[in-house]
Amino acid sequence: MLNQLAHLNSPPATRREFLKRSGIGLGSLGLAGVMSDDTSSNLYASSGLNPMAPKQPQFPGKAKAVIHLFLNGGPSQVDTFDPKPALEKFHGKSIPLNLRTERETGAAYRSPFQFKRYGESGIEVSELFSHVGESIDDVCVIRSMHADVPNHEPSLMLMNCGHAQFVRPSVGSWVTYGLGSENQNLPGFIAMCPNGYPIKGAENWQAGFLPGAYQGTYINSKHKDIERLITNIRNAAGLDRNQQRRQLDLLQQMNEQHQEQRQHDAELESRVQSFELAYRMQMEATDAFDISKEPKHVREMYGDSVQARQILIARRLVERGVRYIQLWHGAGQPWDSHDKIEENHRRLAGECSQAIGALLKDLKQRSMLDETLVIWGGEFGRTPTVELPKPGANAGTNSGRDHNHYGFTMWLAGGGVKGGHVHGATDEFGFQAIENRVHVHDLQATVLHLLGFDHERLTYRYAGRDFRLTDVHGNVVHDIVA
Repeated sequence: MLNQLAHLNSPPATRREFLKRSGIGLGSLGLAGVMSDDTSSNLYASSGLNPMAPKQPQFPGKAKAVIHLFLNGGPSQVDTFDPKPALEKFHGKSIPLNLRTERETGAAYRSPFQFKRYGESGIEVSELFSHVGESIDDVCVIRSMHADVPNHEPSLMLMNCGHAQFVRPSVGSWVTYGLGSENQNLPGFIAMCPNGYPIKGAENWQAGFLPGAYQGTYINSKHKDIERLITNIRNAAGLDRNQQRRQLDLLQQMNEQHQEQRQHDAELESRVQSFELAYRMQMEATDAFDISKEPKHVREMYGDSVQARQILIARRLVERGVRYIQLWHGAGQPWDSHDKIEENHRRLAGECSQAIGALLKDLKQRSMLDETLVIWGGEFGRTPTVELPKPGANAGTNSGRDHNHYGFTMWLAGGGVKGGHVHGATDEFGFQAIENRVHVHDLQATVLHLLGFDHERLTYRYAGRDFRLTDVHGNVVHDIVA
C-alpha cells in the first residue's frame, strides 16, 4: 500500500495515467474501508496487498477456525438427534399435520434406531452417532433449524452461500476474506469431498464476487496414497524447485505486462496468486496431508475409512493455521435416503461416526476445541412420514423419507458455543420447527459472531451495493453462545 501511495506522488505522464493512478488510489482507500474501523487497518496486514494475510476480527471472537462436517443429501433429524416417541404411537397412521412436501408422503414412520441419554446433560442421541454422544456435553444441538425450500440445489446454495438463487460468496470465502489465513503455504479454505463433487459442485465453495484468492481449494480425499491425494498441487513436470521458481518468475513478468493492458484484472491476479500458492504448498501440503505421521493410537481412534482420514487431516490443517475446512461425505448426495433409510443411514453413519467422535475428543485433548468451531449437518432434514412411490414406478420398500426444510437438526461444538445444550424444538413428530426457530441465515450470523464479526458489517462492495453473507436477514442466536 505504501509503495503504491509513494508511486502516486510522482507526476503523471499523461491524462490517462492520471486517471489510472487516481483509480488505484481510490481503490486502495475503498479496500481499506470495506470492513469496520476495527479491522480496516489490518485488512492487508504486514505483507502488502496479500489478500490472505492474517487479519484481526471486528471484536475478539471465540473461534479461530471452522471444521464443517457436511452430510450432503439431508440426514434425518428424527433418526439422529431429535427423538420423537409420538412416531412410535402413530407408526403406520396419518398424523395431524398437513405440510406440503416435495414428493408424496403417507403415514408416520417410526425411527428404526434406538436413542440413549449421554453425559451429564442427558441429551438423547441415536445409536447411529453414539461416538458423538460420548462428547455430547461439548455439543450444542439445534433442533429447530429451518430453510426455505425442499430442494437440494437451492438449499445447498442457501446453506453454503447465503442465497438460494444468485451467485454469492461461500461461507468459507467470507471467513477467509475477514480473517485471512495463519499459514501462507496452505489455502485458507479447503473443501474435501471423496470420489468427486457434491451436487452444485464448486459453486458450494465459490468466491463469487470476492477476489478469487478466497475461493475454496478442492481436494478429492478418496486417495489413501499421499502422492495421489495432493497430485493436483505437486509438480507434474519433473522440475526442481529452482527451475519452478524461475518459471514462475518469468510467468509473473508476462502476467504483469498482460495486467497492465487490462486494468489489473482481478481474475488474472487471482490466477497468479494461485500459481504462487501451489508452489509454496508443495512441501507444506505433503506434511499436512500425511496422516502416517500421526501416532498409531491416534489413527486407530479415528478409524481407517475415507471419512476418518479426511477428518483427521482436517485437524492437522487447523493445527497449521487453515481457517475453514469443509468435509463433504461424498459425491452427489449420499444422505438422500428416499428409500431404505435404515440400511443407508446405518452404513453412512458407520463411515463417519467414530471419526467425528474422535475429532471432538482429539481437539479437546489438544486444547484446540475452544478455538475450533465444529459444525455438523446437511442442507435440510427428512420427513417423519414415509415417502410413497410415484404411480407406475417401482414400489420399493416404502421405508424412506422425503426432504424436509420445515424443521431439522444441526449441531455445533467448541468455538464458544454452549456445550451440553439443546436449543429449540420441532413439533411432537419432528416435522416443523416450532420453538426458538433458527433459520439458516441465523446460523450464519451466529457462526460469524463466534469468529468475531458482526454479520451486518462484514461486507464487500460490489455493483454499487454492500453485500454480506446473510443478505438482508439473520440474527445471532445468543442463547447458544457460551
